[in-house]
Amino acid sequence: MNPTIEKFGYPTTLIREYEHWLVLLRPEQVTLGSLVLAAKSDARAWGDLPSEAFAEQSEVIAAIERNLRDFVQYEKINYLMLMMVDPNVHFHVIPRYSQFRRWNGVDFPDSGWPGQPQLASAIHLSRAQLKALSEERRTNFR
Repeated sequence: MNPTIEKFGYPTTLIREYEHWLVLLRPEQVTLGSLVLAAKSDARAWGDLPSEAFAEQSEVIAAIERNLRDFVQYEKINYLMLMMVDPNVHFHVIPRYSQFRRWNGVDFPDSGWPGQPQLASAIHLSRAQLKALSEERRTNFR
């Protein structure tokens, strides 16, 4: 796996693997259910991905949106491609909502609602929380 995927906690955070993409739980939860959609290749530019990756991406995004709709009932969803620090192709997937969500006794507000997501206000999950949420999402990802 490329360094970007490893930085986001692979394999612990793996939710679903596809031929060209991985869906990972984002260790810092900007909002509840925040994910990383990471290309498995070493590409450092979106345009360098093979055409098959673009075709598969539509299937992956549809699955992500179904899963997050069921899990957090998001009102909007943001896909951020921020490859400034982590160079391999990836998107931060941030479900957005106007009222906080609760998981396992922890409140997850959307601090930026209705504006831009506030990445700096993300909730950093403990190792145990990260494992539990990853396993729950992996089990329920359809």
